[in-house]
Amino acid sequence: MARRPPYPISVPNRIHVSKPLLLVLFILVPVCTIGTFYDVQKISYFLRPVWDTPPQPFTHLPHYYAANVSMDHLCKLHGWTVRSLPRQVFDAIIFSNELDILEIRFRELLPYVHKFVIVESNTTFTGIPKPLFFHENQERNPFDLERKQRVALNTLLRSSDIVSGDVVIMADSDEIPSPHTLQLFQWCDGVPPVMHLEFRHYMYSFEFPVDYSSWRATAHLFGQSTQYRHSRQSNIILSNAGWHCSFCFRKIDEFVFKMKAYSHADRVTRASFLDHARIQKIICEGGDLFDMLPEEYTFQELIKKMGSIPKSASAVHLPSYLIDNAEKFKFLLPGGCLRSD
Repeated sequence: MARRPPYPISVPNRIHVSKPLLLVLFILVPVCTIGTFYDVQKISYFLRPVWDTPPQPFTHLPHYYAANVSMDHLCKLHGWTVRSLPRQVFDAIIFSNELDILEIRFRELLPYVHKFVIVESNTTFTGIPKPLFFHENQERNPFDLERKQRVALNTLLRSSDIVSGDVVIMADSDEIPSPHTLQLFQWCDGVPPVMHLEFRHYMYSFEFPVDYSSWRATAHLFGQSTQYRHSRQSNIILSNAGWHCSFCFRKIDEFVFKMKAYSHADRVTRASFLDHARIQKIICEGGDLFDMLPEEYTFQELIKKMGSIPKSASAVHLPSYLIDNAEKFKFLLPGGCLRSD
């Protein structure tokens, strides 16, 4: 006869999972996994204040200007002295497909620039073959330019009759220095040999001013060691020196091209991002084409800049060529957000 155990044996209860709960888990887990995969950049940007540190701050030089003030007085206000003869200015830019902005840049700066040096490649930053837009649209810029395709800007500069002490502006085509900024470099002695230029940043048009975060453009007094770069080269920056208009295109197709072509094309994480109706809606609302969070180093700044860019009704202190040709470029001005296909 079997003996009873001296103590009771406990048998664990089975965990009963209802079918509805299993169905929810079956749907929820893959959705969360896929969502995390697609939004990893957004999560990374939100946590940027935790994992990243801001770059060393610039030393901002005050920028003095008013109409009808002499160059002698303006140079003195900056702590410099006026020259007896102006320096030559060379405008060295890399061009992709920003034809309208390029026309505004050329026409705005033509009275002050000795020579424009432009490089356009037949491939994008991401290796996609592209037409030579500038070459095919030269009638929009009918004046003598130094142009050689697919050749480095450094080589072009040194073959464009530049001499030591001349001024070189290095920028992307949508980073436009103001005429009075160029005049300071033309007429003042004592300017730093390398200086960054702070531009007011706009998105889609001059209706959506973002901030003054654009800093990559530079002004150089040319020397043997001068090299084209679009990165940090100095700790000095001249305040409020021009305009940077990102994604300021006339046609939706141009937005699509730029989204797929530029160096951050990996931000196109969904095919729907390239939908024309979606792009048009975002342009008029001041949203983000890539559904990204702001690139900020503090939670305070990140939260402050979340959401759509506030519209501005002001068209004051913009390029004069733009205002002179307001009907032609109405898509860049307040109230002109609608684009053509």
